[in-house]
Amino acid sequence: MKANSQSIGLSTRFFWILMAGMLSISFMAQGVVKKEKRVFEEGTYKEIKGKVVDANSGDDLVFANVTIEGTNIATVTNSEGSFALKVPNEMLNKNMTFSYIGYEKKSVPIASLKDDKNKIKLELLTVSLDAITVFPKDPNLLIEAVLNHRKDNYSQDENKMTAFYRETIRKRRNYASLSEAVVEVYKQGYSNHKDDAVKLLKGRKSVDYSKLDTVLFKLQGGPYSTLMLDIMKSPYMILRYDLLDQYDFEIANITRQDDRILYILNFKQKDWVPEPLFYGSLYIDSETMAIVSASYNVNTEDKRAVGEMFIKRKPAGADVYPTKASYLVTYREKGGKWIYGYSRGEITFKVDWKKKWFNTVYHTGIEMAITDWERTSEKAFKGTERMKKSVVMSDTEMGFADADFWGAYNVIEPEKSIESAIKKIQKNIEKLDN
Repeated sequence: MKANSQSIGLSTRFFWILMAGMLSISFMAQGVVKKEKRVFEEGTYKEIKGKVVDANSGDDLVFANVTIEGTNIATVTNSEGSFALKVPNEMLNKNMTFSYIGYEKKSVPIASLKDDKNKIKLELLTVSLDAITVFPKDPNLLIEAVLNHRKDNYSQDENKMTAFYRETIRKRRNYASLSEAVVEVYKQGYSNHKDDAVKLLKGRKSVDYSKLDTVLFKLQGGPYSTLMLDIMKSPYMILRYDLLDQYDFEIANITRQDDRILYILNFKQKDWVPEPLFYGSLYIDSETMAIVSASYNVNTEDKRAVGEMFIKRKPAGADVYPTKASYLVTYREKGGKWIYGYSRGEITFKVDWKKKWFNTVYHTGIEMAITDWERTSEKAFKGTERMKKSVVMSDTEMGFADADFWGAYNVIEPEKSIESAIKKIQKNIEKLDN
């Protein structure tokens, strides 16, 4: 049991780092901005914005897939259901597709879409057990089938990906840190034990430590943290053979995505397991046994133990522990093979001061969406090109003065609160310039 506890701790500790005092850790990234194959000059693309909602209730559909049909150009809706996608002029005659688990996939001619305020309504699907010829009865056999088919279901090729990454730190509602970057990812094949590599293409960040009181949060790992949420490439987090007996699995329901019927497999740690593990849901293609999406959380009941997993150093005179740690990863399919498409992590920390009557709550978030990818025969990035795995993407202010900073790069549409924070940053920069 001790060995398992150590492995779980190592698998989650890389996400976040908490430090006391005003430390100065510089952003270890290459400041060179390089063009990628999918970057188009101004005037050679059209940006389409809108919102994806439930056709009946009008509820926002968050983290829905938005793609240009027949290509790998894609993005996801944000936590408010909004999206923005830049379409090259030569693809304006194609369709834009919208998909979400449990809803009917929708294709819309790009030529019929407005520049902004498009409302895409998806119809909820109902699935009956009659649609499944063989329904699994043993959830443990189902998860074993997932692991046994991993090599068949997931890309074994090396792929070069373009991605957008964002991380935030908030004290209650106030943003203390905001970092964004477009990166290139060298994605190893799913049976290759080599680590994925990341190269910075363009980035901007701003931090206001005064909003953090006497506590300074620094998120360590940057885009590597989001890549580690790919549980099919990093299975030791949940899907490791020697850890399966520490979980209870239950087939909870069935649903659909596009034309696929999915099993919903819930899991949680067994009562006798003392270490904080995970609980959540896996969405499994009923025909191929591929996991197409996973949402999961860390069990935070044991404050001391889970605090040790996440926190490298805590301030004197305070107890610091996460009260919530939730994650999401989704995959995209092409040519019968699945590949990483989007992931996000959200953690809420509470700081209990021993000599104060109040506590402080901080919210941290990371997310990354693959906006394009292609198979490659090139070698992985050289050491001088790679971002370091210990990267801390903060501590300098750059890029926010330019309203059109991203140009033709595709990004995740910012939520209203983030958009408001960006406007405040821009106003502060204008004041300093004047």
